[in-house]
Amino acid sequence: MKWERGRRSTNVDDRRGRGVSRGVMVGGGGLGTIAIALLITLLGGDPGVVFQQPTQSPPVTTSEPRPAEEDELADFVSVVLADTEDTWNSLFQQKFDADYPEPTLVLFTGQVDSACGFAQAAIGPFYCPADQKVYIDLSFYDELRTRYQAPGDFAQAYVIAHEVGHHVQNVLGILGQVQELQQQVGQTQANELSVRLELQADCLAGVWAHHAEESRDILERGDIEEALNAASAVGDDRLQMQSRGYVTPDSFTHGTSEQRVRWFSTGIQTGEFNQCNTFEAANL
Repeated sequence: MKWERGRRSTNVDDRRGRGVSRGVMVGGGGLGTIAIALLITLLGGDPGVVFQQPTQSPPVTTSEPRPAEEDELADFVSVVLADTEDTWNSLFQQKFDADYPEPTLVLFTGQVDSACGFAQAAIGPFYCPADQKVYIDLSFYDELRTRYQAPGDFAQAYVIAHEVGHHVQNVLGILGQVQELQQQVGQTQANELSVRLELQADCLAGVWAHHAEESRDILERGDIEEALNAASAVGDDRLQMQSRGYVTPDSFTHGTSEQRVRWFSTGIQTGEFNQCNTFEAANL
């Protein structure tokens, strides 16, 4: 990905090295903490369901020097965020004749306090609709490369673009409508709504990539394959098979690997927001 000459976003809140001495653990469930963390990766619906209030303890600030590679990665994330801003500012004017309220991206280490509660890095990157911020511990990218076998800078960009996709859903009222509907139906139906929400965010990430390439020529050979590999790596079926050896489709919250790849591909091939209406799609 050609990013070095890109604009840096001013909407980055760098909280690395700041944290609390005691936070909360990710809530338990049938799959256990690790599997839940995998399924929550790239946001599993409302993050409030996995956040709790921490015990009171004083903040802790670390002053250890950061590796140069981490600062370069923070710089990269800032460029990707700026590129999503440029794309969605333009699309909001074209499609909705409205301004795009840019989200803030929070970089943190270990755990963080958000308007959705305290969160540990184990849950992965997430978007909090209550404060319209994207949160990421940069160590997640090590896991993306090693545990998920999804290396590459465009795979990393896909992660940010997906979370920004949730912000777009929030601004347009889609996220709130889905969360309201989830309160009115059973768990299986609520999970299906979550899948449609996540697949739409994948598609919106593809829409960003389409317009970023068209307007700013950001892609290099192999970049699309990197993003598709990342989308496949976090499919519910693949994660459940890895964690317990079998899958239960009724419990899916993000979609299968094939579905995630297909909807991201739809976005990047068409660049059309209206092609991302997963809620009316008969076949996901």
